[in-house]
Amino acid sequence: MRAIEITEFGGPEVLKVSDVADPVAGDGQVLITVERAGINYADTHQVENSYLQKAKLPMIPGGEVVGRTEDGRRVVALAGGGGYAEKAVAPAALAFDVPEGVSAADALALIVQGTTAWHLLKTMTHLVPGESVLVHAGAGGVGSLAIQLAKLWGAGRVIATASSEEKRKQTLELGADVAIDSAPEGLKDRILEANGGKGVDIVLEMVGGSTFDDSFDALAPFGRLVTFGAASREAAQPIASQRLMKGSKSVSGFWLMDLLRNPVTLSDPLNELFGLIVDGTLHAIVGGDYPLAEAAQAHEDMRARRTVGKLVLDPTR
Repeated sequence: MRAIEITEFGGPEVLKVSDVADPVAGDGQVLITVERAGINYADTHQVENSYLQKAKLPMIPGGEVVGRTEDGRRVVALAGGGGYAEKAVAPAALAFDVPEGVSAADALALIVQGTTAWHLLKTMTHLVPGESVLVHAGAGGVGSLAIQLAKLWGAGRVIATASSEEKRKQTLELGADVAIDSAPEGLKDRILEANGGKGVDIVLEMVGGSTFDDSFDALAPFGRLVTFGAASREAAQPIASQRLMKGSKSVSGFWLMDLLRNPVTLSDPLNELFGLIVDGTLHAIVGGDYPLAEAAQAHEDMRARRTVGKLVLDPTR
């Protein structure tokens, strides 16, 4: 079968199409003929071996797929790897039926980005109606869904950051009340100005570096910041315990892989999100549908912040 198999770690240039043996499903696994594979920012870290979980070579990237099982079910699944291919295997417990009215791209947008946005707002920061929410990378896969969910669940003011005027306009169309430039210079001042001169209650942060630092400084008393990525590939400054005490601030981290110990923590939010897609309340933004052979281009576009929403790969092309 055709697949993207990498034999050395590096940037997008290591993503090349190869002919490899078909995978074989073992006990507790399902074999899936892949309709589309999802592309996540974490994949760009994985191929250079800078992710939270170290990778081994040779490797087929791609942790999520939509397709048909051997018995004909249409599922979206967390494969854990091997998704950039015509066929993939996944744990049966992590293969979820896709309802009518949900496209392949919608399902892929929800299985990781959608459930992440759900848990960031409900599990990690415990959004209370009326609170202000700052969503970094508001035009991205998680951000575009988090904006909509925050408004749906009663956020008082949603502030989005984005790197271009076009992306900022898109966040406003998604429901953000204010959209600001994500450039590091002067970010804290722009955050406070966007919230009427006050600190924000909740920050969803996935950039790292100075963006994390300024976002923490812009928290209101009893504010909560949750970090779930480091797109800048830069570390934030350490936070002394006294800085948490003053202002009664909280900082937490979120990694979707920690949910895999209990698949219900994925399936319940996912089914809720599927329902919102079907009834038109929630809209997944699909930013690109790339042929398998253009996986490197997809990674380049994502790393350069040229993309919005969810990116997917088509292994049939």
